[in-house]
Amino acid sequence: MGLSRPQFEILAVLEAVRRNAENESLTQRSLAKRTRLSVGTVNKTLTQLGDAGFVENSAPAGKAAFPQITMKGIEALEPFRVKRALFIAAGFGSRLVPITLNTPKPLVRVKGQRIIDTLLDAVIAAGIEEILIVRGYLGEQFDQLLYKYPGIQFLENPFFNETNNISSAMCIRYLLKNAYVLESDLYLSSPSLVSKYQFTSNYLGVPAELTDDWCFETKNGYISRLKVGGRNCHHMFGISYWNEHDGAKMAEHIKAVYEMPGGKERYWDQVALEYFIKEYNIEVRECSFEDIIEIDTFSDLKKLDRGYAV
Repeated sequence: MGLSRPQFEILAVLEAVRRNAENESLTQRSLAKRTRLSVGTVNKTLTQLGDAGFVENSAPAGKAAFPQITMKGIEALEPFRVKRALFIAAGFGSRLVPITLNTPKPLVRVKGQRIIDTLLDAVIAAGIEEILIVRGYLGEQFDQLLYKYPGIQFLENPFFNETNNISSAMCIRYLLKNAYVLESDLYLSSPSLVSKYQFTSNYLGVPAELTDDWCFETKNGYISRLKVGGRNCHHMFGISYWNEHDGAKMAEHIKAVYEMPGGKERYWDQVALEYFIKEYNIEVRECSFEDIIEIDTFSDLKKLDRGYAV
């Protein structure tokens, strides 16, 4: 059977608890909190999942029984498993000068940790094994990542200095099915935002009363417009997920925008969220400004790490 959204959300939480050997006993109330579903919906959905053999109630002797995912339930999640993580890391990072004169922005250290490590650690913790990094500026420096992450692969973007990041998207356009795309200059403080399963295509966004940055207008939880600056919108963060259907469409749409007049100056996000927005239904996956930080300028870096203020 295909999974409904509540069924997916509950199974994904139960699988994470099993995989991470968490000690928490998930009551219906705690499941409701973690899935943001009502207790009534959790109760109804657990009954459905139990009838399908995806969940069973079990516990060690002498302890209360709590729902646990079965192997059949894990198999039901398989169509929603993230197959790969694609990192866009080719740019210069001009607004972080002078630090980026000798170091690519994703490799800049914040409190002793490289920015990109916060993302890579989250991807690996989620059990995503296929990891590709599109590199360009000072690309050979990314080889240092192999000491800690020997399984990653690199793709070269020879046009990073002549185009916007849409040229990096051209390098990965046939790999977007069931994939995360992550801008590599984001400092991630909540690794759980990168999960093993995703229900549908989405972008991370923070509800904002006012922003002067890239943001989304939404309708019923789906992105209806991409713009710079707005009120009562979602501040955009460059971590997205593309399901199999949307990822397949993006291959040709990226090429179409790249080859149009002025296309090489576009951001890759504009392909689905502006030029072809009517052909996609992309959700906003909400997070907070405490979960993730975009380090745009040297001033931002100094605020986050006082060591640069000397």
